[in-house]
Amino acid sequence: MTRAPREARVNRVPNGAPHVPVLLAEVLDSLDLPGRALAVDGTFGAGGYTRAMLSADPSVHVLAIDRDPGAIAGGAPLVAEAGGRLTLVPGRFGGLDACVQGAGHAAADAVVLDIGVSSMQIDQPERGFSFRNDGPLDMRMERAGPSAADLVNESEEADLADIIFHYGEERRSRAVARAIIEARRRGRIETTAALADIVASVVWADPASGIHPATRTFQGLRIAVNDELGELVQALHAAERILRPGGRLAVVTFHSLEDRIVKQFFSARSGRAAQASRHLPSLEAPAPRSFAAVTKGPVLPTEAETAANPRARSAKLRAVERTDAPVPAPLAAIETLAALPARTGRSGGARR
Repeated sequence: MTRAPREARVNRVPNGAPHVPVLLAEVLDSLDLPGRALAVDGTFGAGGYTRAMLSADPSVHVLAIDRDPGAIAGGAPLVAEAGGRLTLVPGRFGGLDACVQGAGHAAADAVVLDIGVSSMQIDQPERGFSFRNDGPLDMRMERAGPSAADLVNESEEADLADIIFHYGEERRSRAVARAIIEARRRGRIETTAALADIVASVVWADPASGIHPATRTFQGLRIAVNDELGELVQALHAAERILRPGGRLAVVTFHSLEDRIVKQFFSARSGRAAQASRHLPSLEAPAPRSFAAVTKGPVLPTEAETAANPRARSAKLRAVERTDAPVPAPLAAIETLAALPARTGRSGGARR
């Protein structure tokens, strides 16, 4: 793995950005933007990466995508400021190739993806992503479809345990699921504080880690509500289809589930997947190398960035460059990493 070189990051943050994107300078370096016509920000959020890409080259046009209506509305001032160089598209990054083509472009020269929930969403209690401030148990990025409250109050105990264990990596998932079912007998669980208290009653805090007992449970539910890993798998394949030869793809992840998918996809598509593993048991036959590595292993934030922005501490950047090879068939083995294992015949499972 590569740790990003020390530098004064404040000089790389565009004026007016509402927050500091993680690994911003390293993302820009990996995309090699000068001379590229169209860059895609698949996860617009508060617009940090988009602003930086617009500033990096005055000739680049940015197409930015977000599934959160609030992010699209909040980006209107930046669209006006960009003077015709920014197109905002509501949608999921899993369909970014369709978004690009729908905007009248045949292909893209660069794609950046910042995976997971945004700081903007976490900091809004009414969105229900965090237990730091009480709010409705929602977690929907699109503000449509079943919410986390629906999942918590209507799912079977075994399904809840699977979600919390596999997507949240919570070892006491069965105990958490039992506690949720017991609490449901007294009434619906409607708020983030109520759920956090339920989880804290069966998951013990580790003062040394500084991690709240409900952190993993909230992660698992959020991933399930928004199909985040499934969208990531689709987005990697979509970027592969839409990038021109020589185009760059940079992906920033924040936990092992995301990074595992990106790492295995890049390894398989660049010919570096030497053999199967317990996470990717049966890769298909070797396909044409559609990508070449740009980064050697993950690029990590500097100590200075982590100190200034604690949310950056788990970030990893991986980047690749599109070759001129034809687009191979989708990787079914990668798709399995985004799904819950079938319960029938599964050995092990969530721990008590």
